[in-house]
Amino acid sequence: MPLTDVKIRSAKRRDKTFKLFDSGGLYLEVSPAGGKYWRWKYRFGGKEKRLAFGVYPDVSLKAAREKRDTVRQQLGAGIDPGDARKAEKIAHAGSESFEAIAREWYAKFSLGWVATHADRILRRLEKDVFPWLGKRAIAEIKAPDLLAVARRIESRGALETAHRAMQNCGQVFRYAVATGRAERDPTGDLRGALPPPKEKHHASIIEPKRIGALLVRLTPTKDIS
Repeated sequence: MPLTDVKIRSAKRRDKTFKLFDSGGLYLEVSPAGGKYWRWKYRFGGKEKRLAFGVYPDVSLKAAREKRDTVRQQLGAGIDPGDARKAEKIAHAGSESFEAIAREWYAKFSLGWVATHADRILRRLEKDVFPWLGKRAIAEIKAPDLLAVARRIESRGALETAHRAMQNCGQVFRYAVATGRAERDPTGDLRGALPPPKEKHHASIIEPKRIGALLVRLTPTKDIS
């Protein structure tokens, strides 16, 4: 039986989350804390999927049904509503995406860097970060998203690169905060989440001839003018 506003308002919270079903895959999920969340269940490509439509009463029963009808039309046209929503978010992100802001940061500061250093940073971002986070709005990226990227780099045995990539991401986030496009830098939350990079030890010089040559290089020359 379809839902009514009276039935929704009178629904009391329970010890566990429960559902109130409407029609056409639409239902209301009631949490133990009393929150009421609109959900829509559908199937695409043989898989069961869900979309969130907002929170009641901010999204009314009528509005939730209108959202359901819209996505059902997409489904009828052979479009996955979940993919359509992701594409819409990416398009909306535009200049607010991580990649756009990272490239803006790079263009602004790389002029003062040594060319090889600048190239390494850009290659690192293009290879290890942009494919996974580049199209996302920077304000939506959280610590777990960054950790997933870092662990993907670590899994190929490039732990130091993982740390450097996160350092670069932190620089981009701090630039975004300074320019009003992000609230905070989530890379600080990753402290301790990755093993520390291995220290590099330089070989000791033990041959007498090489020690002598080193001492000559380190001894300041006298001014005999």
